[in-house]
Amino acid sequence: MSASLKPIPAALHRGEKELPFVSYQEGVQFQLLQADIEGGLWVVRIRAQPGVTIQRHKHTGEVFAYTIAGSWKYLEYPEVNTAGSYLYEPAGSIHTLHILKNNPAITDVWFAIRGANLNLDDKGNVEAVIDAGAALEIYLAGCRAAGHAHPNVIGA
Repeated sequence: MSASLKPIPAALHRGEKELPFVSYQEGVQFQLLQADIEGGLWVVRIRAQPGVTIQRHKHTGEVFAYTIAGSWKYLEYPEVNTAGSYLYEPAGSIHTLHILKNNPAITDVWFAIRGANLNLDDKGNVEAVIDAGAALEIYLAGCRAAGHAHPNVIGA
């Protein structure tokens, strides 16, 4: 191969069962699919029980979400995300994710997140920062606690 030609990068694949779901908070499990710490991108899939609320947070970067099953909304907005819904969140958006109580089963959502989630208290103060590196640490700790082998997260 000539010095001017670089090899074509291979596509990376992970099957649904290759990466375990682990506990994030009561009623919520997550699967970390990709963690690009240098690039500030993390991709997660969450599964949440009906009626669960995830802490209010602000995004430092944009977020892309696709709902696989169930229904959820942000308490600050009227729109409800149902299976097949796509949601774009611009950097700077602030909201509280809530899984609707009338779901007959879990809600399953895929998120690609750039930057960090700044978890906020009731007064708007930052309580925690979750970025690609923190998400990876939380996921690896959850895998260890559940007795799973080290997961093959893309980018980790």
